[in-house]
Amino acid sequence: MTKLKDVYPLYLNNKAVQPNTDLVVTDKFTGEIAFRTALATPDVIDAAIAGAVRAAEPMARLASYEKRDVLAHCVRRFIERFDELAYALCVEAGKPIADAEGEVTRLIDTFRIASEEATRNYGEVQPLDISARAKGYMGMWKRVPIGPCSFISPFNFPLNLAAHKIAPAIAMGCPFVMKPASLTPLGAIIMGEVLAECDVLPEGAFSILPASRDGADLFTTDERLKLLSFTGSPGVGWELKAKAGKKKVVLELGGNAAVIVDADADLDHALARIVFGGYYQSGQSCIHVQRVIVHESIYETFRNMLAEKLKTLISGDPKARDTFIGPMISAKEAQRLKGWIDTAVAGGATLLAGGGCDGAMLEATLLEGCSRDMEVYTEEAFGPVVLLSKFSDWNAALDEVNDSKFGLQAGIFTRDIHKVLEAWDHLEVGGVVVNDVSSYRVDNMPYGGVKDSGLGREGVRFAMEDMSEIRNLVIRRV
Repeated sequence: MTKLKDVYPLYLNNKAVQPNTDLVVTDKFTGEIAFRTALATPDVIDAAIAGAVRAAEPMARLASYEKRDVLAHCVRRFIERFDELAYALCVEAGKPIADAEGEVTRLIDTFRIASEEATRNYGEVQPLDISARAKGYMGMWKRVPIGPCSFISPFNFPLNLAAHKIAPAIAMGCPFVMKPASLTPLGAIIMGEVLAECDVLPEGAFSILPASRDGADLFTTDERLKLLSFTGSPGVGWELKAKAGKKKVVLELGGNAAVIVDADADLDHALARIVFGGYYQSGQSCIHVQRVIVHESIYETFRNMLAEKLKTLISGDPKARDTFIGPMISAKEAQRLKGWIDTAVAGGATLLAGGGCDGAMLEATLLEGCSRDMEVYTEEAFGPVVLLSKFSDWNAALDEVNDSKFGLQAGIFTRDIHKVLEAWDHLEVGGVVVNDVSSYRVDNMPYGGVKDSGLGREGVRFAMEDMSEIRNLVIRRV
C-alpha cells in the first residue's frame, strides 16, 4: 500500500533543506494531519532568488539535448512513481483517485511535450531590403531565456499546473523559484526531488519553496526576477500584477464557463460530458462547466436527464475507486458555495438536485432560474454547482456566454459548422471547444483567457515564448 512520509523538505538551490516542519498539510477528506513540510522564510526565499540569478547564465548555456534529457529523466521517474503521485493527490487535494491518476498522466504528458520542445527553439531569417535604404542588409532573430522566473501555483491541480511552469522553464533554460499552494505542496516537492537527481542543472536552477502568503512578497516584488507566472484567483492575480514592477506577468485566473447545447446535439453525449465538466474533482477547476444554456426545444428533456444522472453520482472517500464526488478543499469553501446556493434559492432559483453540505462535502448541485445578479451566476463558483437556462436564438445564446466578466473557455454542442464559426468569431474567450465541454484541455494547446480570466498563454510552446525574449541581429553585407 502506498504511504506518504511524515515530513518533507523544501528545495533551495537544487538541494533538499529541512529548516523546520512548520507547514501542516491535512488529508482533505478526514481532516487529519497527513504530513508536515518545511516552510520557507523570507531569508530562504531571498537566497533562492540570488541562486536563480547566479544560475541564469549557466542555464542559458545548457545545450538543447541537455535540457531535453533532464525533462526525459523526469518523465521516466514520474512513470515509476505514478501510484505515489496519484495517492498524494488523493490525500492533499481530496481528489478522487480516477481524477488523480488522470492528473499524473497529464503531468507526464506536459514534461514529455517539453522534452520535445527543448530542441525546437527556432528563430527566423528575415529579409530587410524592403526599401532602397536597406539594400544589402539582412536580419535574423532568435529567442533567448528571459532569466530568473517566479512561479506561484494553486491547490486544485498541484501537479499539472506546476508542471506547466516548471517544464517550459527548463526547456527554455530559465532558472526559477516556485511557491506551491500551502494546502497542496507535495506534488511540487516531489518534482523538486526528481529534478535534484539531475546533476547537469547548475546550482540555483530551481527552488521549490512552500511559503505563507504573508511571507511570499519577494516572489512578486523582487526586481531580480524577470517574469512572474501566477495561477489562482482573479483578486489575488491582479493585485500581484500591480505589485510586480517591471517584470513580465502571466496570469491564469478564474472563470465561470458556459456551454451551449443546441437542438441538434447528441444529448447522451452532451449529458456525459457536462456531468464530467461540471462535477469532476468537485467542480474545483477554473474551466469547470458552471452555466449550461440549452435550446428550448430540448430543454425539458435535457434538464430531466441531467437531474436524474446527478442522483447516481457516488460521493465519499476520494481513495475509493468508485467515488466521483470528493471533498472540496476545505469546509470553509464548501460553506461559502452552500451560502451562494441558498441565496439563489431564496431569490427565486429552483433547486433541481443536490444542495446539501456536510463539512467539506458539498452535493452535486443543479439550479435553474438564476438571475444574472446572483453571485452564483456572476462569480466563479469553483465547486460542484451548475446553472441551467434556455435559449431560442443562437446569437442570443452567444451573448449569454459573453455575459460575464470572465472569458477563459466555452463549449458548444452543435452539428452546424456555420454556428461553430460564429461562436469562434464572437465568443469573448481564450478557447472554444466544439462537441465537448469548456473543461477540456490538451497540454500542448494554447491555454488562457481574456477579461478577468487573465493574460498570456500556457501550453508548453506558448509558455516558452513568454519565458523568452527576441534578440535581433542585423548584418550589412559590404
